[in-house]
Amino acid sequence: MGVFERYLSLWVAACIVGGVVLGNASPEIFATIAQIEIAHVNLVVAVLIWVMIYPMMVQIDFSAVKDIGKRPRGLILTLVVNWLIKPFTMAALGWLFFRVFFAGIVDPDTAGEYIAGMILLGVAPCTAMVFVWSQLTKGDPNYTLVQVSVNDIIMIFAFAPIAAFLLGVNDVQVPWQTLLLSVVLYVVLPLAAGIVSRRALARSTAGKDAIARFLARLKPWSVIGLLTTVVLLFGFQAQTILAKPMAIGLIAIPLLIQSIGIFAIAYAGAIALRLPHNIAAPACMIGTSNFFELAVAVAISLFGLNSGAALATVVGVLVEVPVMLSLVWFANRTRHWFTA
Repeated sequence: MGVFERYLSLWVAACIVGGVVLGNASPEIFATIAQIEIAHVNLVVAVLIWVMIYPMMVQIDFSAVKDIGKRPRGLILTLVVNWLIKPFTMAALGWLFFRVFFAGIVDPDTAGEYIAGMILLGVAPCTAMVFVWSQLTKGDPNYTLVQVSVNDIIMIFAFAPIAAFLLGVNDVQVPWQTLLLSVVLYVVLPLAAGIVSRRALARSTAGKDAIARFLARLKPWSVIGLLTTVVLLFGFQAQTILAKPMAIGLIAIPLLIQSIGIFAIAYAGAIALRLPHNIAAPACMIGTSNFFELAVAVAISLFGLNSGAALATVVGVLVEVPVMLSLVWFANRTRHWFTA
């Protein structure tokens, strides 16, 4: 890792502070950017995420993807954690903290909305950012693609029923346009561009060397995309962050416990299954991080823009990047725990 990547946590922290400062100094600029959206998907953020994950897509070798069925344990681990454990532990932690521990601090109606927002985060496993975490842990890009793709397919069918069950309502109005558009923007389009680019480079006289040089030129853009996204996300919510610091702190506590707990469960499972590190690390990252674009959109459509549920999903965004970077560091430091 270069000096810039080695201190990525420091640059992210600087971008968090910068986003909050800029969001309060020039809120009209961020308000204008926030309005550039289709089906609750912000197109500027989508482009930045595209810049982040396109280099990972170029790395994918489809000749190797077909052999992933011979190694199903990593995929099984991802599915069990994402769909049989994570949504229910998130709901349990939300209830424990806001119905028991914080019952004297938060009124019941607001507490219910916070719990709802947490549940929506728990039912939406990561789609886009996981490619960044996979690259930072030297994950297998082919296997990561399959894990994300299978999760996206399951999410289309399972998100609404699980969310409805945990929220205790009869009908959760999932914004299908948001879900489908997000999958297209964050997976399908960059994947297609990656396939075309890799094939064109492979046909050149340099072959694999051309691919390696191309990826080396793209690498800085991936980090730039991540840092710019952080600035925008924190700029969008800058006024809320400063206006409701106590509420954000209360919501962040169970979200932090959930993130670290789910990672610990998945990591222990990966060790027990004797997975290689380049499959285990991305598998754990998918379950730990969230598809925050979908969770925020559903919270707004169900409870309103200024609701506690919407705030909880936004806090999920604020918590995720620093936590995931720390878990990336931990995964890299414990690479020797896994089989070669």
